[in-house]
Amino acid sequence: MKWISALALTAWLTYAQAPAPQDIITARITANELKGDVSFLASDALEGRGTPSRGLDLAGEFIASQFRRAGLEPAGNDGFFQTAAFETITAKPEGISLSLDMAGKTITAAAGTLTAPSAPALDLKSVPVVFTPEGSDGKVLALAGGGRGMRLDTVHPAAIIALTNATGRGPGRLQVREAGTASAPIVATDDPAIREALNAKDPATTISLHVPAPDIAPVKLRNVVGILRGSDPQLKETYLMLTAHYDHLGIRDNSTADRIYNGADDDASGTASLIGIASALAALPVRPKRSIIFIALFGEELGDLGSRYYSQHPIFPLSKTVADVNLEQLGRTDDTQGPHVKMFNLTGYDYTDLPATFNKAGQTTGIQAIRDEKNSDPYFMRSDNAAFAAAGIPSTTLSVAYAFPDYHQPGDEWEKLDYENMALVDRTIALAVIDLANSAETTKWNESNPKTAAYVKARAETLNAKP
Repeated sequence: MKWISALALTAWLTYAQAPAPQDIITARITANELKGDVSFLASDALEGRGTPSRGLDLAGEFIASQFRRAGLEPAGNDGFFQTAAFETITAKPEGISLSLDMAGKTITAAAGTLTAPSAPALDLKSVPVVFTPEGSDGKVLALAGGGRGMRLDTVHPAAIIALTNATGRGPGRLQVREAGTASAPIVATDDPAIREALNAKDPATTISLHVPAPDIAPVKLRNVVGILRGSDPQLKETYLMLTAHYDHLGIRDNSTADRIYNGADDDASGTASLIGIASALAALPVRPKRSIIFIALFGEELGDLGSRYYSQHPIFPLSKTVADVNLEQLGRTDDTQGPHVKMFNLTGYDYTDLPATFNKAGQTTGIQAIRDEKNSDPYFMRSDNAAFAAAGIPSTTLSVAYAFPDYHQPGDEWEKLDYENMALVDRTIALAVIDLANSAETTKWNESNPKTAAYVKARAETLNAKP
């Protein structure tokens, strides 16, 4: 029989008595903790967390304080904040005019049916109209709904006419862009006569358009970034991202008594989950092998502004970033397709090998990670994961309900979330994140799926780029 030293025995007893990761996660991620964070982030005091706004700044300070409390290291250029110079663009709709010349007939848009949320001063006379991005350089591009899903970053039209169902639901009246960049010159209209004429797609149509110069003002926006350093000497220099956007729609004049769009499920739920998972993982006696970056993102509702900014100004090398797991709408179970209890969705379910890890974690917690046959692929482009995917990072967005009553309405209030279910989902995510961070294998795009071709190419370019 060999004698065991007192020091070795103490170390063994300490290890043997340490709580299991699942026990720590269960203790840290509770319904009440999540309810407390969501109820503050979605309170009227934060005024809907519009981008930019005082409420958004307060939310950012709160998130930073919770990251600090959890024990994350600050990873921004200003403590926990990655500050970004942006500017707001306020159009002057009263000075906009638009008319079409079509088959010898002139059609003029009625007053009040036009907005120019991101257009500079324009004065176009009888410019030809085209209806697809190809060949639109120097011409006016007419697109139903503003062309969601179309690649518009490689064309240079004189203007884009977005045919919207209602001017207020088209591109926002207040636009925000990174300072020093140019926005596409978009003019939105819901004039029925203009819509009917342009939908005829007569190639001989020309447009005359006048847009007065907008008011432009500088503004600073902030991603909130903390890091949990990995424990492995080599793998700690690689990074897994966990993200959620903390903005919403702010205060809007909707002619109702409640004008505050609180955004409890969208996306105070994801932000609270980010905080809860950070707290749980930071409490583990042995940290995961890879480093985990926690990022609360600004401006998702205005076009993934925060995620696009991070992708273009990464704090940690994109070539060393193995995946992004984005959190959206985790609290509501009253999906319009039916109740979603003890389950959550992954967007782009067949795009990466991420689902296998979440299914494995779900076997432990009794939560299903599912593929929504109707919505999995279309919703891949509708949250911040899309910006990271465009940079080549394997990504997905997790959500419980894709569509629910009060989506993007003032009624999205904190009292309507199912916090017990949310806690179960978040514990599942936390277990999966540990597995991803401990794995010697990196997440990969599914190259056999033709929908991932652009992302596979972007990943190869990122990995081969010179530092």
